[in-house]
Formats: sequence, C-alpha cells, structure tokens
Amino acid sequence: MQRKGTRPRLVQAMMDIWTLPDLRRKILFTLAMLAVFRFLAHVPLPGVDLDKLQAFFGQNLLFGMIDLFSGGAMSSFSVIATGIYPYITSSIIMQLLVPVIPRLQAISQEGELGRQKINRITHLLTVPLAALQGYGILTILRVQGVTVELDALTTASVVTTMVAGTMFLVWLGELITERGIGNGISIIIFGGIIAGLPEMIGRGFIAARDPEGLTAFIILSLATLVLIVIFVEAHRRIPVQYARSTYRGGRMYRQSGSTYVPLRVNTAGMIPIIFALAIMQFPATIASFLMGPEQDPNFWNRISQVFQADTLLYQGFYFALVIGFAFFYTLTIFEQMNLAQTLQQQSGFIPGVRPGKTTADYLNRVIKRITFGGALFLAMVAIMPFVVARITSVEVLVLQSTAMLIAVGVALDTMKQLEAQLTMRRYEGFLK
Repeated sequence: MQRKGTRPRLVQAMMDIWTLPDLRRKILFTLAMLAVFRFLAHVPLPGVDLDKLQAFFGQNLLFGMIDLFSGGAMSSFSVIATGIYPYITSSIIMQLLVPVIPRLQAISQEGELGRQKINRITHLLTVPLAALQGYGILTILRVQGVTVELDALTTASVVTTMVAGTMFLVWLGELITERGIGNGISIIIFGGIIAGLPEMIGRGFIAARDPEGLTAFIILSLATLVLIVIFVEAHRRIPVQYARSTYRGGRMYRQSGSTYVPLRVNTAGMIPIIFALAIMQFPATIASFLMGPEQDPNFWNRISQVFQADTLLYQGFYFALVIGFAFFYTLTIFEQMNLAQTLQQQSGFIPGVRPGKTTADYLNRVIKRITFGGALFLAMVAIMPFVVARITSVEVLVLQSTAMLIAVGVALDTMKQLEAQLTMRRYEGFLK
C-alpha cells in the first residue's frame, strides 16, 4: 500500500477533502445545486423553433454572451433562459452608481449593514431588468422568425417565467455561497460552461477531418489558456508598513509590521468585454428591425453589413472598446476602494511615499500602468476567436476564450478556498 507521504500532493489533497465531513458536505451540496440548475436548463418554454434558435445564436455574439451567463439555458429556450445576466447587469449598475449618488455612497460606508442594503437594492433592480431582457429577447427572436407570434397573455406568462427563473438562479447562487464552496453565481456560470464540453469534444471529432487545422486550433487554445492563467493571477505587490503606539502601565510601546497590498493586473475581469460587446451589437440589432429587403436595401442594410462580426472594422472597434472600458471600469472601482485613506486610518504607509494625497497619486500611477497590460490582455481575449478562425480555418469549432477566462477564474478561486479550508485543518493543499 502506498504511503501517504509518497502520494502526489494534488491527489492527497483530494483524498483529504473527502475525509473531512463538513467540507465533504459543502461539496455535495454544491453539486446538488448544480444538478438542479442543469435540470431547469432543459425545461423548455413554448413557441420556439430550436433549429432556427441554434442558428441565430451561432451568428449573434451578444446573444452568445448572454447564453454563456445562462449556462446554455437560452440556446434551449428554457425557463431560466435569461440566466443570471440581469443580476450581473444590476450589480454593475450599482457599482457605477455608488460613487455618483451621495445617498448610496453613504449607505456603502455603513459596514455590513450597508452592504446588505446595497445587496437588497441590487436584487430589486434585477426584477425589472430581467423582465425587460426577457421581453426584448422574445421581440428579437420573433423578428428573426425563431418564435411564433404569441398573444399578450402568453407573452406575459413567458416573461414572468423568465424573471422567476432568474431570481431562482440568484437564490441558488446565494445558497451555494452560504452553504457550499466558492462564489455561487460564478459556480453556476462555471457549471454551464463545463456542461458544454461534451458538445465541443463531439465537434472536435468532426474537425479531425482537417488534422492540420485541428492541431493549430489545439495549440492556440492551450496558448490562450496559459496566457489567461498568467494574467488572472498576475498582480503588483505594493509594500506597506504599519506603526502603532500602545500605552500599558503608563508607558508607551511602539509596534511595527509589514505586509503588501496586491493590485491585480486584470482588476476589471469580464466587465469590459460585456460592455464592448453590448455596444458593438446594438447597431446591428436596431438595423435588424429597420433594414429593407435584399431587393430594395436601405441605410440600415449598410449598417448591418458594417457591424458584422467577421469584418476587420468590427474587430478593430471591438478591440479598442475593450481597452477603453477596461481603463474606465478599473479606475472607477479603484477610486471607490480609497486605499490611501484606508492605509492612513490604519496607521499604514508605503515606504518612501508620504501618506495622504501623495500616496493616492502614487497608487493611481501604478494602477494605470498595470491596467494597460490588463486591458491589452482582455482585448486579445475578446478577439482571439476571430484570430483563431482566420488561422485554422476550422468552422465547426469556435475558441470560447471568454468562457475560458471565466472558467479559469472560478477554478482558481475555488481551489484557493479549498486550500484555505485544508490549511485551517493542517493539511497540505493544492497550490503549494
């Protein structure tokens, strides 16, 4: 029998997880919630042609992104078709409104109670956003001939079902966060991405008829995966020292310590890609309602052609928008953190930098420099599917670089949480 010390560290950590009752219970609960999510993803809504729906999703990148956040539920037009995208949109809106509206800014500074109030407002905002998105999806699909004409009562019923499905998924995500492992919302998205792997493997067998193209596709996919892992984990460490004075027995004692503040290269995450994709798809979506027939084209036909995803103009604008939104969102969120004031309140300082405004200016310069690298990385991830398609000429496989970015981030975050759980129990973990 192989001794414990001779086993690979990852294998030993996996075995240790299942020997801990509370950790095992959390993992089983997470898997059970994911099973409920996948079951609901296969409960369809009425009035849709699934073949036309699949073809439409293959052509529209924005709907493909929404389908990604629904875990594939939209491409099957299930009861949770809108997924958690409305909740993500609501969270982004609240993050942008907090520094702008004084009342919300005051609430956010009330500690745990303030965070609960902001979370409650986010949930309430999710409901109208889910209804608006559900109705918009039905309207666009009807114009494209994917759904049949529905009467008012049926439309209201379908939209209400979509809203209920979204809120149910948000509830599932919060249950996973509270009783399971990892961030529940991210885990649900991750589960939907993993569920699409068997279909991708099947397409790989079809693409095997072109071995050179398939080999190039695999190499580029692995290179993209390595790049994503590097940039997701990349951060700049800002050294910080603390000096505190305490009084005991009428005497003053000085205490000091040092640590660091990690500033991530990719602070914005997926948000810039979502913003840029929504803006790039908006003109084509409007044009689909107003353009004329092929025999008598008008101005909107030209707009629809310009904003096709396979054009270099579209890809260039997409690249630039991702970079712009990466800077905008990162600087907005970083300003809310107010690190300089927090360090000063905790008697901390950066060696060689004066506390206060000088520290704030220094941190702003650092975050702008490292965000430039993160923005270029996100822009490359955004256009990587187009680049791979041009290089490999493989049509049945599409490099889901955005899905890879989400999956890598969630996997690393979950592994770190499991690592922390094992470390607390004096076990060796995954990441050492």
